Amino acid sequence: MNFEQTFKNIDDVLWKDAGADSELDYIGQTSWILFLRYLDELEKDKADEAELTGKKYTFILDEKYRWPNWAMPKDENGKLDHHIAKTGPDLVQFVDQELFPYLAGFKLKADNSQTIEYKVGEIFSELKNKVQSGYNLREVIEHVDTLEFRSQKEKHELSHLYETKIKNMGNAGRNGGQYYTPRPLIRAMIQVIDPQVGEKVYDGAAGSCGFLCEAYDYMYERMNRTTHNLKTLQENTFYGKEKKNLAYVIGIMNMILHGIEAPNIIHTNTLGENIRDIQEKNRYHVILANPPFGGKERPEVQQNFDIKTGETAFLFMQHFIKSLKSGGRAAIVIKNTVLSNTDNASVALRKLLLEGSNLHTILDLPGGTFTGAGVKTVVLFFQKGEPTKKIWYYQLDPGRNMGKTNPLNDKDMAEFVSLSQSLRAESRSERAKLETEKSWLLNVNDLEETTFDLSPKNPNT
Repeated sequence: MNFEQTFKNIDDVLWKDAGADSELDYIGQTSWILFLRYLDELEKDKADEAELTGKKYTFILDEKYRWPNWAMPKDENGKLDHHIAKTGPDLVQFVDQELFPYLAGFKLKADNSQTIEYKVGEIFSELKNKVQSGYNLREVIEHVDTLEFRSQKEKHELSHLYETKIKNMGNAGRNGGQYYTPRPLIRAMIQVIDPQVGEKVYDGAAGSCGFLCEAYDYMYERMNRTTHNLKTLQENTFYGKEKKNLAYVIGIMNMILHGIEAPNIIHTNTLGENIRDIQEKNRYHVILANPPFGGKERPEVQQNFDIKTGETAFLFMQHFIKSLKSGGRAAIVIKNTVLSNTDNASVALRKLLLEGSNLHTILDLPGGTFTGAGVKTVVLFFQKGEPTKKIWYYQLDPGRNMGKTNPLNDKDMAEFVSLSQSLRAESRSERAKLETEKSWLLNVNDLEETTFDLSPKNPNT
């Protein structure tokens, strides 16, 4: 079963259609069809499980709207039954006028937002079918029908392909870039933060949920596979918020393919929440994020924050600091000007961070780490509670120009990850490893007290 070829075939069909005109559209259209196919497999599994225990399973969807009835009615030989299968204008009409409105209605019917029913409603009130030709739509459905989601291996392979689609969408430019953080960077951030089962992990700018999916994989591989742990990981570990419709749907689908059935992702503008209203019960042990920068927030949104600024990333930083539990750990990708800008907001933000958290590590990334974005970025690693005394800087230098053809890889990050373990060491010899040509320690007492300028100045070169 060649998943990759299937995905390629789907893109070829969408490319011919007048309604889908970019990589962003392709993934949006593939996502809703993929989701309904997934839902059908999930329901079949649940019905089988119920039967084994002598219970009756209540299907989420009514007969008429289930995959085998509208998308792929089959004859006794298991082939598409052309007598009853809708195609052409009939199919588009059914999808646009009956299927989508029916599915969107679940948002009102669901008991709470943590159910798969609610996710169904959310997704189908956000997306529209853009495939204009019913013949093209019929072809896409037939391709998607060949995909299997039953085994872990199949899900794993599908999630891998889906990630590749997201990555290509990021490379396709326009506003796709904001959805994609290089996975090797995410994995390194997670290794340093080391989230444990029982901790709550949050990304308030979730995009395609790359941080949450990678954190899930990291924790799943390292934990004892007890029923209790699996349930905890599934239901009470990963939380996210995302404002953009398409990113929200892609993020949900990405998490589902990684094995999280009803992801706790809320569709909302994170910055619309007043940080003074964040209670202890809404706080998290771990925050991993790459918030959008360069955005400009309106004055009424800025009222939700203590440090007023139009720069989206600086507002997100305040939200994250406030959303961490005491002792909580964070790793945040942010543009490097946050370290050196001399405007009041930047200085106030640095002061807030240094006084209320231990900013123990700053990872300085080379230009070109983010494909298509010329912005220089850093990753801030901090723990809330104790003030900062020392900061360890590491300048990443993969020894080549980064870009689309030679992106960041896991090997590039290996030295940083292994050296960062020495930060926790008590012994002098271990800590001495932290001083290399590319890394050094800075005493916070040596900082200029009016500006708290944190820009990386390597004393060893």
